[in-house]
Amino acid sequence: MSIWDFVQGEVLGMAWLNRWIGRLLAALGMDGNTRIGGSVQFFLYDTIKIMVLLGFLILVISYIQSYFPPERTKRILGRFHGIGANCVAALLGTVTPFCSCSSIPLFIGFTSAGLPLGVTFSFLISSPMVDLGSLVLLMSIFGWKVAVLYVFLGLVIAVAGGTLIERLGLEKYVEEYIRNGRALDIPQEELHFADRLKYAWEQVVSTAKKVFPYVLVGVGIGALIHNWIPEDFIIRILGGGNPFGVVLATIAGVPMYADIFGTIPIAEALLAKGALLGVVLSFMMGVTTLSLPSMIMLRKAVKPKLLGIFIGICTFGIIVVGYFFNAIQTVIL
Repeated sequence: MSIWDFVQGEVLGMAWLNRWIGRLLAALGMDGNTRIGGSVQFFLYDTIKIMVLLGFLILVISYIQSYFPPERTKRILGRFHGIGANCVAALLGTVTPFCSCSSIPLFIGFTSAGLPLGVTFSFLISSPMVDLGSLVLLMSIFGWKVAVLYVFLGLVIAVAGGTLIERLGLEKYVEEYIRNGRALDIPQEELHFADRLKYAWEQVVSTAKKVFPYVLVGVGIGALIHNWIPEDFIIRILGGGNPFGVVLATIAGVPMYADIFGTIPIAEALLAKGALLGVVLSFMMGVTTLSLPSMIMLRKAVKPKLLGIFIGICTFGIIVVGYFFNAIQTVIL
């Protein structure tokens, strides 16, 4: 086993934990090769693995995020113009909240502060879709090639989407109370190392409490898919024989509300059952970026035409990315 295989399998993928849980269940008289035993093992392993990775990632990312409070982020974005501003906004989105519902209040604040609309939309697209946590989690399941490509293409969607919205001149479709709003420049106190660690730990506890129910639901669905749904059914619906699998997966993700942590176990189970890689990743992008609750919140900030254009741009980008991953699946897996 190469060093990277060890890191991916034993460190990020925590394969040792799966073996330990399997031995524990066997000692209790439960066979992991049966449907019930396999479901229990999948549920315990994925729940513990995701929550451990979640805690570590949020601690690190929140520490980094402590250097980028909203006012400082606004000042950084204000220094850039054109497509460079969109690129910076998309990159800053990777160290901000993990779900779109958490990103929308920041989007409203940035827009009220007078930042260009396209820049704020680049931030809004990238924040839930390609946070740093997704890079590590995707590495643990799909490998580094898929993870890096996923993040890179997500950033491309964010930059291209924000740039297009800026070129279309859609500022009049932002709700008036936001266009006429003014954000206050509140001085940010300088935090010391201990303060930043305390802030990061508080974010770990707060985020874990919020996402834990979604992780349980996601792992439960993943266990159901992994052990109870016939493989030929998944292949027929989401495999290579269905040219519309990417479209179906993107649409199926819209009614759900979850972040990357809740979608990982579902994606893992679908891929193991024979779903194409692009189909699985399109589903994840659809859930994290276009969930119905998030769109309802965004509607409070923008008018229907702008909301429709935003949904259309994201949907098109996600579908293109999905078919791209389908085309290169044999090369990168």
